[in-house]
Amino acid sequence: MKNLKKNIQKEIIKLGFDSIGYSEPYVDEKTKQRYKNFLNKNYHGDMKWLERHFEKKTNPKKIWDKVETIIVLGQNYGPKENPLLLNKDKNHGNISIYAQDEDYHSVIKNKLQKLQDWFKDKYNLETKIFVDTSPIMEKYFAEKAGLGWQGKHTNIVSKSFGSWLFLAEIFLPIKINEKENMINGCGSCVKCLEICPTNAILSNYKIDSKRCISYLTIENKGPIPISLRKLIGNKIYGCDDCLSICPWNKFATETDEKKLISNDKNDLLFFLRFREEHFKTYFHNSSVKRIGWNRFLRNVIIASGNSKNKKLIKYILNHINNKSSLVRGACVWSLFQLMEEKSKEKLKSELIKKEKNNYVLYELKMLS
Repeated sequence: MKNLKKNIQKEIIKLGFDSIGYSEPYVDEKTKQRYKNFLNKNYHGDMKWLERHFEKKTNPKKIWDKVETIIVLGQNYGPKENPLLLNKDKNHGNISIYAQDEDYHSVIKNKLQKLQDWFKDKYNLETKIFVDTSPIMEKYFAEKAGLGWQGKHTNIVSKSFGSWLFLAEIFLPIKINEKENMINGCGSCVKCLEICPTNAILSNYKIDSKRCISYLTIENKGPIPISLRKLIGNKIYGCDDCLSICPWNKFATETDEKKLISNDKNDLLFFLRFREEHFKTYFHNSSVKRIGWNRFLRNVIIASGNSKNKKLIKYILNHINNKSSLVRGACVWSLFQLMEEKSKEKLKSELIKKEKNNYVLYELKMLS
């Protein structure tokens, strides 16, 4: 396999990836223990698959016993403008940069499949490909492979692309040794800790997912805790604050991948007017669709309550009789943020007469 690494590099660049590195398929004991502590403290919240996949995440050979090398790939998804600017418009339905255009899973997987075919055709090599949805410690191996380092916000930071790298992996059944000693570039900077609206980053390199806005708006299937709702602001899917503030983003560039160019221009009213069929159509090719209509509507309604825009009241009221108690409960909270006292009392009186769900009744009780 003469010139193997050179040929791999050439093929990967041709497919549009921006970074490449190689790692042995082993996780050190310190990292295993740190991950176990994360789970023991329940920082992962309801993401119980992280517990179930512990053995696979800490040993790639449990995923594929033939793996000898992990190729880690980075895809730049850098936005044109700093996403922090979007926080200022309280009427804006703020969607995380990575979810504003085509679902990156499908975009990257399409490239990986072409690469997989190339390995088979050129070298008769069987490979396995992964992008985000498999039990792999992506950030750990990205650091080992030299793509960057794990910042204090726990995400990968790159000298070339700042915080804006999607990660993907190719498992190879042959050894390709390339040692990278990536030096942590965070230094004494703690901007990502300081900017987190909900204080989810507990200390350097430690995060409590249950407080993270990305977790709350995406993974969390129940009501968003009352104590955190106002801190979410206008965010309706994910959060980019800790990534956006990173000083290394001064070296970042807008992505060249047209399918990943951010295009988030819609306000809360636009989404409040949706019905379920509109949601499915509008986000048919986006990762937003995976949280489903009710959770998305919950998020939009909470953000509407934070907007201070009384013009949204009548549109929130359109959802007060929604079949989902999750949506009705969010409506109660949001309306109580926007309505005058007399209107609140009238609404409460009307809802208590017909509401049977204990959770919604609890919302009414808490916000009286």
